[in-house]
Amino acid sequence: MKPHTPLRLLPLAALATLAGCALALAACSSAGDQPAQQPVVAVQVAPAKVSKLQQWVRAQAVLYPLHQAVITPKISAPVRRFFVNRGDRVHAGEPLAQLENRDLAAAAQEARAQLAAAQAAYKTATAGSIPAELQKAQLDAAAARQTVANLQKIYDSRRQLFQQGALPRRDLDQANLDLTNAKNSAALADQHLTALEHGGHAQAVAAAKADLDAASARAAAAQAQLSYSEITSPIDGVVADRPVYPGELATPSSPLMTIVDLSQVVARVPLPAAQAALLKLGDPATLSLPGGDRTWPGKVIVVSPATDPGSTTVEVWAQAANPGGDLKPGTTAAVAMLARTLPDALTVPASALLTDDSGATSVMVVGSDSKAHSRPVDVGVREPDQVQIVKGLKPGERVVSVGAYALADNSSVTIVSAAPAAPAGEPQP
Repeated sequence: MKPHTPLRLLPLAALATLAGCALALAACSSAGDQPAQQPVVAVQVAPAKVSKLQQWVRAQAVLYPLHQAVITPKISAPVRRFFVNRGDRVHAGEPLAQLENRDLAAAAQEARAQLAAAQAAYKTATAGSIPAELQKAQLDAAAARQTVANLQKIYDSRRQLFQQGALPRRDLDQANLDLTNAKNSAALADQHLTALEHGGHAQAVAAAKADLDAASARAAAAQAQLSYSEITSPIDGVVADRPVYPGELATPSSPLMTIVDLSQVVARVPLPAAQAALLKLGDPATLSLPGGDRTWPGKVIVVSPATDPGSTTVEVWAQAANPGGDLKPGTTAAVAMLARTLPDALTVPASALLTDDSGATSVMVVGSDSKAHSRPVDVGVREPDQVQIVKGLKPGERVVSVGAYALADNSSVTIVSAAPAAPAGEPQP
C-alpha cells in the first residue's frame, strides 16, 4: 500500500487543479438548487377596437352574358348568304342572313293579287248596284206613303160630302177603293225596302267583307313566311357562333347562329341557404379574375327564391359592366357581395383568433404583467383580415396578433414591432 502524501507536500500546479475542480463542483451544486427561468416569447400585439366592419359573402362563379340570343329559323330553307361572320359586332335589327325565298316571294305576290280582287269586290258590294236599288226602294216607299196620305184626305172629304148629301155613293166608293189600293202599294214598297235593308243587301255586303278578310289574312301569312327568310339580330352583341355554312339547309330544329351581349356579364353564384339569406337585390358586389388584381364593380340582381334540389344551394346572380370585354363568358371569377355593414363592431385581427379541435374560439390577451392569458371569446362576422368579437373582450385590450399559435397560457412575452416591408425588388432578410 502506497503511503498517503500530505497536501502541503503537493506541487503548486496540483493544488491549483484541485481548487478549480472544487469551485466547479460548488458552482454546479449551487445552480442545481435554483429553479430554471421561464423563456420570454417575442410577440406582436394589437388592440381590440371599435370600427366599421363590412360582411362580405365570397364565392367562385361562372360568368354568363347578361343577354344572349340563339337564333333558329322559323322555316326550313337553304341559306342563300350570310351578312356577318363569327366575331362580328351587330346591332338589333341588323340583317344577319338570307334564306332561299323565291317560292315564298311568288306566293306573297299571288296573295296580294287575291287581296286586291277581294277589295274590288267589296267596293262593288258597298257602292255598286245594290245601294242604288236600295235608294230606289226607299224613294218608292216614301212616295207610296205620300200617296196614301193624299188619298186619305180625299176619302175623308168625300165621306163628309156624302154625309151631307152633296156627293153620290159611287164617288165615295171610288175614293175608298183608291185609298185601299194605295195602302196595299205602300205596304208592298215597305216590304221591298225591308227586304233590301235586312236581306239581300246586308248578306251581299257581309259576304264581300268575309272574302276581303280572308284574302287579307292570306296575304299577311304569305308576307310573314317571306319575312322569315330574312334573319335579323334581336339584340346588340357579337356573333359568338355560326355553325351553318351558305348553301346548307337551315331548319327550326338547329341553331343558325348565336349572338351574345358582352357589355354586361352575370356571375351565377351557388351559395348555401344561410349565406344567400344575407343578400338582397341591389347589394354591391365585385368581380375579379384568378391571378389578377383588377376588380369590376357590380350589384346583386337575382336571389333565387328556391333551393336547388340537387345541390341544396341557392343561386345568386351578380351583374357587372364589361366595357373592355375582359370578362369572358364561361370563365371562372371570384365574386364578393356586401351583405351588411356594422358601424360599431369590436374587432381584432383575424390572426389573433385561435380555434381548438372542438371549435371553441379564444384569443391571447397580454396584461400589465407582460404575460399572455388565454381568454375564450364569441365571434360574430369573420373577414379575412378582421373578426368581430361579440363577447369576451373590451375595447382597448391587447391581443397577440403574431405569435399566438402554440403559445402556452400565462407565458411571459415581450412585445416587438412588425418588421418594415422591404422595398420593391429587394429580397426579404
